[in-house]
Amino acid sequence: MSKTNNIKKTTILLMIINLISRILGFIKEMTIAKVFGRNSVTDAFFAAFTIPDVMYDLLVVGALSSGFMPVFNQHLAKDDEEGAWKAANTFITVALIFIVIFNILYYAFAKYLIPLVAIGNAKDPATYALTVKLTRFMTVSVSFAVCAGLSMGVLNSYKIFTAPALGPVMYNVGIILGAIILGGKFGIFGLAAGVIFGAFLNFGVQIPNFIKVGKRFRLELNTQNESYKRMIRLMGPAILGLAITRINLVVNQNIASILDQGSITGLRYAQRIMMLPVGIFGASVSTAVFPILNAHIARKEYDEYKAVISQGLRTLIFITIPASVGLMVLNKPIVRLLFKTGKFTEQDVLVTAFALVFYAIGILGQCAIPVLIRSFYSMQDTKTPVKIGAGIVLFNITLNLLFVKFSSLAIGGIALSNSLAAVLQMIVLYRILGKKVNGLKTREVLVSLSKSIISSVAMGIVVYLTSFGIDKVLGNASKLAQLINVGVSIGLGVIVYVACAYLLKMEELQDAVKMIKKRRK
Repeated sequence: MSKTNNIKKTTILLMIINLISRILGFIKEMTIAKVFGRNSVTDAFFAAFTIPDVMYDLLVVGALSSGFMPVFNQHLAKDDEEGAWKAANTFITVALIFIVIFNILYYAFAKYLIPLVAIGNAKDPATYALTVKLTRFMTVSVSFAVCAGLSMGVLNSYKIFTAPALGPVMYNVGIILGAIILGGKFGIFGLAAGVIFGAFLNFGVQIPNFIKVGKRFRLELNTQNESYKRMIRLMGPAILGLAITRINLVVNQNIASILDQGSITGLRYAQRIMMLPVGIFGASVSTAVFPILNAHIARKEYDEYKAVISQGLRTLIFITIPASVGLMVLNKPIVRLLFKTGKFTEQDVLVTAFALVFYAIGILGQCAIPVLIRSFYSMQDTKTPVKIGAGIVLFNITLNLLFVKFSSLAIGGIALSNSLAAVLQMIVLYRILGKKVNGLKTREVLVSLSKSIISSVAMGIVVYLTSFGIDKVLGNASKLAQLINVGVSIGLGVIVYVACAYLLKMEELQDAVKMIKKRRK
């Protein structure tokens, strides 16, 4: 099987698993909305996630993507498995020691850290106290999450994607069980217990595969190993870049915390819907192409390297442009279907849907950024994304302050700032990467973008008219009416988009059709 088909096959498999995970994620969010609503309690719960999420991103996403996997893959590409594990053993050992120390310090100083991530919560004594308690209670979940991330990095390097992709599925299952079984009796702490259980399941599902490939693994501290040193040198700038980028989310949350009560929750729910295509498609493509990019660079196959980047970006364009238009057109019906139940009211729907429109603008950027950053990482260049990320953070903060102070957009302004920053970051990363490798396949990408926009506009018109007509006939009071509205509108939208893509002879559609025919044979 060719490398191109391998990428497509892996991407489709990951998309299917990620789709299941995202569906469960929405069931999780719907359950939380039904049981707890959109209020100060949910604001406290989501704020308590912030710093553990930051640490997970820095240690797992940043360290693995930028330092661990490029060096580990380079050894594997040269059939030097022993050298790969000598570096990996020390890297994993150091990471485990670090996370234990972090947990202890984080538990001890939690009450001093909350104002940094949700200043509005700190102004209300009851919300502040609840946020601190939840933060301390869920600290142990960070350890399981980091172990899951370390295992994922190793397994993905061996081209094992299924088990790591199933991890988030199990994570969502754990949280759902916590909300349903324990939420009624223990309140928000029952939900927090579900987070811990889900984090454990995320790691547990990967253990069998890790045991198979990790026969050389052992705890050791050989910090003089040259490959380990290279991992540390590479991950330093990337962690700094992620830390800078994470400031965006902290700033967004802080600003939301000083707006109306429940703003953090409304912003989160809108972001979760926006993250559906990002998590399914963006994560799938970046995960599938990263080991292949590393291998091409290790073998100095630069034409193949450019082809993989082009294919990844064109795949994302083909899928995310219609997804963005669809979310903007169906913002209220989708939010109403997913979240309007129990304590989540129609007013909550309107607030969340308003933010969703602005979040949808940046979906392509959010999906393309990981692919482009990992393209730099595969060349062991971790400094360039940091410099770009620092400028983007300043851009985002400036826009946030301008929109909140001089407009009535409220959390919509926060979402719009986030989207514009993502689009700008995508463009700058692409331009600089192109210069670094003496040109990318830009013409192919622009042709796909143009055809996808034309097809999506036609689709959007049909979707809007369909949804409007169904709403007039059936109303939106019942879940059945909401489901018919969203389901029929999306179904017709897909048909229109595929038809337009066929008429415009989009290569991505032709590739998909060929793959389906091949699978049927």
